[in-house]
Order: sequence, then C-alpha cells, then structure tokens
Amino acid sequence: MLQKRGNTAFYAAKSKMAQRKAQLKKRRSKSAYKKGTKAYKYVIPPVEQTEWPVFGAEHAMRETLAQDTTNSHKPLLSVIIPAMNEERTIGAVVRQALRICRDAEVLVIVNGSTDGTAAAAKRAGAQVLRYAEALGHDGGRRVGAAAARGRVLLFTDADIPIPAEHLAPYVRAILDGTDVALNDYNGPVARIPVHPVVEAKHALNSMLARPDLQGASMTAIPHALSRKALEVIGTDTLGVPPLAHAKAVTGGLKVRAVHHVPVGKMNAVRVKKRGGPDPLSQVVWNDHLKAIRWITDTLGPRGGHSDLQRVRSLTR
Repeated sequence: MLQKRGNTAFYAAKSKMAQRKAQLKKRRSKSAYKKGTKAYKYVIPPVEQTEWPVFGAEHAMRETLAQDTTNSHKPLLSVIIPAMNEERTIGAVVRQALRICRDAEVLVIVNGSTDGTAAAAKRAGAQVLRYAEALGHDGGRRVGAAAARGRVLLFTDADIPIPAEHLAPYVRAILDGTDVALNDYNGPVARIPVHPVVEAKHALNSMLARPDLQGASMTAIPHALSRKALEVIGTDTLGVPPLAHAKAVTGGLKVRAVHHVPVGKMNAVRVKKRGGPDPLSQVVWNDHLKAIRWITDTLGPRGGHSDLQRVRSLTR
C-alpha cells in the first residue's frame, strides 16, 4: 500500500512538472513577439549574416558596420511599410518583418490614417513616421527609402502579413549580389480576358528585352533593393514603380525574380463603385505609360530595338 501511494505521489509530481514546462513554453512563445525582446527565432541567424560574400565597395561598408558600435550604426536591413488605416493587420506585418534578422529596422510610414495604425505599429516594435496627408503606397515607399539606413531595403505592404520565411529570400538575394529582387509573381495570366495591369507588366518587360521576368515587377510586393540600386534608380523615382523598374533594367543592374509569394490571393478584395473604372488600375496603367515614355525618350523611338532592314524615310 505504501509503495502504491509513493507511486501515485511520484506520478502526480511528474504530471505537475510537465504542466509547468508546458506553461513556460507557452509563455516563451508569446514573449517572442513582444517589443524589445530578443526571443525572436530569426530566419537569417546572426551567425549566417557574417558569412555573405562581399564585393567591391561593399567590403568597406562591411568593415564600417563591424567597427561602428555607436548609435550611428547602420543596420543590415531596413523594412519599409507604408500604412493607411491598417490597425487590424499592421502588428502582424511588423512582427514578421522583425523576425527576418536581428540587425534590422522596421519603418512604418503612417499616412492619412484616422485609426490606431501608428500606435499598433509602435507597440509591435516598429519606428513610425507619421504624415497627416495621404501619400499612397508608392509615396510612402519613397519617403521610407529616404529615411532608411539599411544595406538592404525590403518593401512590403501593411495589409498583407507575409511570413518572415517568405520575406527572407529577397534579403538573401541582395546579399548574394542581386541588385533588385522581385516577387516571382506573374498574376492571373490564364484568366480571360487578362487583366490590363497584368498585360502592362508583361509588355513592359518585353520592351526592356527581359521577357524572362514575365510579370515580375517593382509594382508588386515584396521586393528588395541594394544600396547600389537605390543610387541608380533614384529615391524620387520609387514613386512611379514601373519607371523605377525600367531604370533598373536599363541601368545595368542585376534584376531577378527570386521567390514566389501569391499576393493576388493574399490581398484583401478592394470594394469599388459599380459601373465605373477601377481607379487603382488607371493609376498603374498611367505609371506604365510614363515608363514607356521614358524608355523611348532615352533609348529612341523604338526603345533601343532594331528596325531590321526597314528604311522608313522612303515611305514619307
């Protein structure tokens, strides 16, 4: 009988210990998403960050980053997130961005918001830049890029929480030598009729002699830039993504579609007025027309393509 009681007490104590371990594990998993904690499980570990190959002027940058331990230290990564009235999702978006790597800053450009987006972003651990007026996604990215200090600039949206595991490939691509890392997303090309925005993206890449990119574009998120790419493209040009895309390709930058994120399926359906054109689509079309105009102004009326054996002057 005494042995039976002893066994019962032993198993009861063991059960309590197991419950205690489970509670501690649950607390740790919750604390991993609190502001200021170091409990994040980073997709790009700190050890891995020191192993990336460094080319040319990047060597001097690496040495500067390694030696600079003051407040002027520049992070490896800047994540730039424009946000307008995205209180419901911004916290999750910021937490995923913070999980990419330890040496990162997350900038949320809160513009034209009338809800608690700024407070939610700050609670999640982001640096918040506030603008009373609406800047739009592209204007927000331009402002964020101007304020960013990172070696890699990653752009995403405030309404689509993308897991860090699907954001890290863009950062890795830049660190491996790519200048512009694009989402390998072509849009719903099998749909009939094909959406004009999808057609515009494919057409622009064909004009740029990069049909291999298909529908990949700086219009879509996520995408990432190197510092070199930002210098070639120009911060102001980020306000017109197709134009930035054209300048990147014609400027000799390494532009690649590196990872697929199905943002079309993940993005919330936008409600528009029935019977009228989609204003967002019109903005994107006009942006592509600006890019085409720049290509013909810069590379000639045929955009740098050969006219073969045709002598057009004879037809005049």
